[in-house]
Amino acid sequence: MTTSFETVTSADGTPIAFERAGEGAPVILVGGAFNDRTTVAGLASTLAPNFAVVAYDRRGRGDSGAGAVYSVEREVEDLATLIDHVGGTAAVFGHSSGAVLGLEAAARGVAMTSLAVYEPPFVVDDSRPRPATDLFDRVRALVAAGDRDGAAELFLVEGTATPAEVVKGMRDDPFWAWFTGLAHTLPYDLALCGPGNVFPADKLAKVAVPTLVMDGGESDAWMRAAARAVADAVPGARYVSVEGQDHGVLQQPDVLRGLLTEFLR
Repeated sequence: MTTSFETVTSADGTPIAFERAGEGAPVILVGGAFNDRTTVAGLASTLAPNFAVVAYDRRGRGDSGAGAVYSVEREVEDLATLIDHVGGTAAVFGHSSGAVLGLEAAARGVAMTSLAVYEPPFVVDDSRPRPATDLFDRVRALVAAGDRDGAAELFLVEGTATPAEVVKGMRDDPFWAWFTGLAHTLPYDLALCGPGNVFPADKLAKVAVPTLVMDGGESDAWMRAAARAVADAVPGARYVSVEGQDHGVLQQPDVLRGLLTEFLR
C-alpha cells in the first residue's frame, strides 16, 4: 500500500499529521486511547482498495502538535479541518474514545456522509463500576508529576475496568512502553467521555448522519450494552455485533472489511 504523509493546520494553529492511501470517497479513521495513526494503519490498508483513507494522529500524538490548551472543542475542530482538507465531507470510522469523538463531531454538525463507531465506552448499566468523576484530575496530576506508569495503570484499572492483576502483568511486558509513551494523552480521552462516562442521550439524538454502531461478540458486557444503547439513541442507527471479536478488533481489521465497505459508500 502506497501512502502519502501530510499535515494540515487546525483552527487553533496546531499541525495535525496524517497519512492518506487509496482512491475514491474519503474515509477518516479515528483511534482511541493509546492509539495513533499507526494503530489504525491495518484498517487503512484493508479499506484502501475502495476508499481514499486518512489515518491521523490525534492532537498530542505522533507527529501532531498538542496545542496550548486541550479541549474537546479543539479535537472536533481537528476532525472538521481534516474533512474540509479532503473535500468538505467524508465518512468517519471511530474506535473506542475515537468513536465518542466521531459522535461528538456528528452531533455538532461536522460534515459527514456516514459514521461508523466501534464500542464507544459509555457506562450504561451496573455490569462494571462507573469511573469516578475525579478520574480526569487524578490521571492529569500523575502525568504532570511525570508518573506515566501510574497514569496508564490508573486509566486502565478505573477508566476501562481492566483487572488490576492484568495490568500488573502488562507492566512487565516490553509493550508497556507504548502505553506510557501515550500516557500524556489519556486526559484527552477522559475529557471526551466525560465524568463517569455518563451516557449522553440528548447529544446522541442530534446525530443526523447514517450511523453504524458495532461491538464485538466477545467483548465485555458493559461495552456491548453501551453499543446497543448508542444504536438505540442515534436516530435510524444500525447495530451489528462482530462475532468472535472484542475491543481489540483493530488487530484483526479484515473482519471489518465487508461491513465498512458496504456501509461507508
